[in-house]
Amino acid sequence: MSTYTLPISSNPAIMGGTPVFAGTRVPVQTFVEYLEAGDPLDEFLIDFPSVTREQAVAVLELAKELLLARAVA
Repeated sequence: MSTYTLPISSNPAIMGGTPVFAGTRVPVQTFVEYLEAGDPLDEFLIDFPSVTREQAVAVLELAKELLLARAVA
């Protein structure tokens, strides 16, 4: 049985508890803002090299799951 590690963490000692990519100090909100602005994933990854492509995709997949779960009544 494998364990799933969340791609996001929140710790009061890191960025005041702001949700960040696990193992980094990069706020997930920053990623969302890049996407909202129409910036490509690759640009975000270049600007924040401590975030891996796998982490970014995992955050998108998690958001998709949560949105779809809420959409089902």
